[in-house]
Amino acid sequence: MLFNDTNSLEEAKVQFEQTKKIFRKWKQTKPKDLDQKFHKEHISEFKKTDCLTCANCCKTTSPIFRDADVRRIAKYMKVKESQFIQSYLKIDEDSDYVLQKSPCAFLGADNKCSIYEIRPLACREYPHTDRKNMYQILELTTENTLICPAVARMVKRITETK
Repeated sequence: MLFNDTNSLEEAKVQFEQTKKIFRKWKQTKPKDLDQKFHKEHISEFKKTDCLTCANCCKTTSPIFRDADVRRIAKYMKVKESQFIQSYLKIDEDSDYVLQKSPCAFLGADNKCSIYEIRPLACREYPHTDRKNMYQILELTTENTLICPAVARMVKRITETK
């Protein structure tokens, strides 16, 4: 992980409670320009951020594996769905399939995903900062400031300008 990324995560940790407070207010008020601000920052941030220098999301958390993800990945691996589940997944407290352990079994030493082209939907959409109705996932976004340095930087810029 780059020094700048480590600094961004440390700063997010310090600002975590303040961010939660701001986001609770935004969740209630639903600012009309919230999606636009996140989308603008998302585009700007990912023009200069290379996820392969970090991969902290793959190292520390698990995506949710939908049934369609399980089917697709098992087929790609040429194993039965039940075998894929038994080998890699567990059911979490929300009754979702997640990885048995971190880092992700499909993450290589070079931070590249060995199943990138068929990765779970949750991985494709991560860090979810370019979706509509951002006010609906502000709690998740707050948590993601502690995982993804790019999210930490986006949130810092957005909360400083509000």
